[in-house]
Amino acid sequence: MNILLALAGVVIKELYRRKDFYVLFVLTALITLLLGSVSFFDDKRIIRYLKEICLLLIWISSLVIAILTAGRQIPSEKESRTIFPLLAKPVSRAQMILGKFLGCWFACGFALLVFYLFFIVLSGTHDHEFSMLTCLKALWLHWMCLAIIIAMALLGSILFASVSANATIIFITAIGILLVGGHLNTAAVDLTEPTQSIVTALYYAIPHLEWFDVRDLVVHDRNIVQFLPILGATAYAGVYTTLLLGLTVRLFKRKNLV
Repeated sequence: MNILLALAGVVIKELYRRKDFYVLFVLTALITLLLGSVSFFDDKRIIRYLKEICLLLIWISSLVIAILTAGRQIPSEKESRTIFPLLAKPVSRAQMILGKFLGCWFACGFALLVFYLFFIVLSGTHDHEFSMLTCLKALWLHWMCLAIIIAMALLGSILFASVSANATIIFITAIGILLVGGHLNTAAVDLTEPTQSIVTALYYAIPHLEWFDVRDLVVHDRNIVQFLPILGATAYAGVYTTLLLGLTVRLFKRKNLV
């Protein structure tokens, strides 16, 4: 466990030495504050539009941070050749993957906390019906979603040759799942065989990231899902993350590092 925490600590320090988080947070804050500087905040619809834009920017920023941070971990270790002293400590390849995952996940969790604190302050200032508990539940589900995405990016770093290719593929995949993943089973009904079976199988095989996206409930001040469904979503994220990390470890053990 000490090895995993040490590896995770290195990843966390690396993230905050880079400027990715700071740039994205400043951009999110500036865009939201500029839109919020308009003088018609008494209109409830405008408040909701502002919250919707802010949450959208938070989701995009968190995806970029998670994918870039996770996707460059193994390639950067290989490029700087620090991977060989690490594995000689001895640190097993499984420990390296798990340590990198924990570091990325905890770092992204801290970044999410900063983003959501900004959102809470913004919403609390202009919306008197704002629910702190709803926002905290949304934050938790968002973090669980990032666990799956980070595991996907780590797997992609083993499969794809370059960091940019991996980041592009994982980002497009994540956005695609968020936008259309939940509609694949409906679309499959109108298709002919064997396409129908392929699309249906894809629907059940992919991690349904859209289940963790509760932005509409937050924006429209609706009662967010109860604790039991949140617990189920957490278990779902844990299962998919474990499967993805297990596959990553398996492939990493077979990979020639020279």
